[in-house]
Order: sequence, then structure tokens, then C-alpha cells
Amino acid sequence: MKSPFKNWTPSQILAGGFFALILVGTLFLTLPLSASNGVSIGLVDAFFTSVSSVCVTGLIVKDTPLDFSLFGQIVIMLLVQIGGLGYMTSATVIYLLVGKRIGLAERLIMRENLNVLSMEGLVRFTKGVLFITLVIEGIAALLLAVRFSRDFSYLKALYLGIFHSVTSFNNAGFSLFSDNLIGYRGDFAVNVIIMANIILGGIGFIIFSDLYRYSKREIQNLSLHTKITLTATVLLIFMGAILLFTFENSGSAATMQGLSLTDRILVSLFHSVSARTAGFNTVNVADMANDSLFLLIVLMVIGASPGSTGGGIKTTTFAIMMVALWTSVRGRQDTTVFRRRIPIELVAKAFLLTTMVTIIIITSTTLLLLTENRSFIQTLFEVASAFGTVGLSTGDGGILSLSGIFSTTGKIIISLTMYAGRLGPLLLSIMIVKGAYPQRYRYPEGRILIG
Repeated sequence: MKSPFKNWTPSQILAGGFFALILVGTLFLTLPLSASNGVSIGLVDAFFTSVSSVCVTGLIVKDTPLDFSLFGQIVIMLLVQIGGLGYMTSATVIYLLVGKRIGLAERLIMRENLNVLSMEGLVRFTKGVLFITLVIEGIAALLLAVRFSRDFSYLKALYLGIFHSVTSFNNAGFSLFSDNLIGYRGDFAVNVIIMANIILGGIGFIIFSDLYRYSKREIQNLSLHTKITLTATVLLIFMGAILLFTFENSGSAATMQGLSLTDRILVSLFHSVSARTAGFNTVNVADMANDSLFLLIVLMVIGASPGSTGGGIKTTTFAIMMVALWTSVRGRQDTTVFRRRIPIELVAKAFLLTTMVTIIIITSTTLLLLTENRSFIQTLFEVASAFGTVGLSTGDGGILSLSGIFSTTGKIIISLTMYAGRLGPLLLSIMIVKGAYPQRYRYPEGRILIG
């Protein structure tokens, strides 16, 4: 019998695989065993939580530590881990353990999943991804466990350390504290460990591979991708922190009231890091000033780096657009950075990606404004958080995300937005428009007035 998936492209299989994983997660989370009170949380909330987990977002419609049992929490953690690394990457572990040869089809899917440029050494690269993940998550889990052991039993501290290490490295904002990390707002150790984990998970595995190949004496030989990614990441973190610190201390926002200067700097730095796809918070986001919320929206849309566990349009896309705009303003034809010329096709793709993201965000926001009775800034913030797979929210007035008080229709809209944000607009466009072919003819060039 002919397989119905035989003619599917790797992108289509990847999208279908993620959706299948979401359905499996929904099934497990619907079970009474997953709820703390032994009563099913319902299909819609289970589906939303599964999407949020697989898409490594962290938006919640149920209180993770109170509404889910230990079994349910472990299911969420596993969905985050598999979704963060990608279901095909995780499946590679099984292939390697059972000694099965990974064929060309599987390699193509892995390339789409990891956003790798070539097929060369793909399985070896995937092994490296798994090794790096286990090492970083293991170290972070132990460090967090040591810190949490001051407040909890050793076993509980270890569990908390593992859970928060997995969710932070995979850039998902799930926490086993009802107030997220507000209780550890001024805790230097917890803040630094979580931030480091978020950054390492968000810069992309290709960067680790590139850095491993070169010693300090050969730093100038790093790939253009690595140079742009690291530069953009550092600039976004510190510029975001400076602006956030300025906005929150120049108005009447309640987030910084009563905090020392050190804590204010720590809060600003933490949320600048977290906003670019992690979703952990150490202050109540609803108390932030509108200019701070808008800044976070921008950071959430930009997101992490290609080939990482995070979402958004990616740092390289944002960097290429900024360089292209600056080049255009200066009247130059070529877009150059680090003494390299960026192909015009790549610049066009960056603007195409951003345009598609804008359309998705506008569409989702408009639909939610029609179905939900919330303010524009709250709705836009929730949509940006969902698409950027972040998890930050202005909240429901309690401990849940704003989505927690949305109607069933609203929750489905946010779920679809998270799904689109995880797969990426380019992946969606490749999946839908398959079989592209070169044009055999070109029309004469035309001129129009703009501006």
C-alpha cells in the first residue's frame, strides 16, 4: 500500500510531526491523572497547554504547580524538551540507540528542524546538539538545585532545578512557582543561572559548533552567521535593558518601587533577556508602563537566533534588515557587514519574513479584538508573546496568562498563533508552496512612483 506521506516535503512532515506531538500531549494532559484534583482539566485547556509546551511558549491557562499533578508536570516538561530540540532531533536519539541507519529523508527533516545550511555531517551535528543540551541543562539543574535546597527538601530542590533548567534552556516560560520567579526577583544566583540558560539555548546550536572549531587566535575566522548572531544578541540584551531601566524609572510604573539600584538593574537585564523568547518574569508584567510593554513586544517579535530553541523572526533577520536600511539611507547599493556582502535574495527574504510575521500578528490581534473584550495593548502583547513563543503576559489579574480568561475561540486563535510562531513563516511558506519552478520568461521592467 502506498504511503500517504510519500510525497510530503520535509517541511510538511516536520509541521505534521509537531502537530501530532501536540495531539499526543493533549491526550495525556486530558487524563484525570494529569490533574492535581483527579478531574480532567478539559480538552480545550489541555490542547492549549500542549501547544504552549510543544511550541516552547509558556502561556498558561492553568496554574502549573497547583492544577497539574506530578505526572502532568512531567508531561509538560517532556513536551517542552521534545518541542524545544525538535521532534526529529529527539527521535534521532532513538535511532542511534537502536542502531538504525538514518536515511536521506530523515536527514532532510533534521536539516529543516535544526535550520542547518548543508547536509554535510548532519547526524554528527545532531549528536553534538544532544550532548550540548544534556551538559548545559545538567549543570544548570545542579546549580539551581543547590540554590533551591535552601528553601526546599533536597529531592524537591532537585526536581525544581531539573524542571526550570529544561524550561529555561528551551526558552519556555513554564515555572513550578505560581508567581513564576517573582519570589526570586533579587536573588542573584537564580537570575544569573536562568539568564545564562536562556541565552545559551537561544543563540543557536550552529554557534556552538562554530565556536568549537576556532581557538581564540582564530576568532576573526568565525563565520559571518556567528559574528552577526553574537553581535545582535549582545546589542539587543544591553540596549533592551538600558531602555527598560529608563522607561520603568522615569514614570509611575509600580515594578521598580521599593527596589534597590542593584535589583532594578537586575530586573531590567533579566526581562531584556527573557523577553526574546523565554517568558520568565520577576515582576508583574501588568504593572509595567506602556512604553515598556511596547519595547517588550518588539523584543518578543525579534526573538532568538536561527537553529535555536527560541522563536521570533530571529536576530539575524532583524540585523540584516537594519543593515540594509542603513545602507539604503547612505545611498549604497550593496548591503555589507563585517566586510562581507549580503546577497540581495537574502535581504529580500528577511523583509518577506518580517512582512509575513506582521500579517499574522495583525490578523490574530484583529480577531481577538473582535472576540475578546480586552484593551489593544493587552491583546497585542499576548499575540506577540504567542507568536514569538515567549510566554510573557499582562495576565488575567491573577496568576494565569491573559489567555486564561479568553473564550474558547480566543484560546484557539492564540494556539494557532503559537503553532505558526514555532514553525516559522518561512517554513509555512515552503510547506504550502511546494514544487516551485524557475520562470522561463521575464516581463519588461516598469517604473512607478513611491513615497
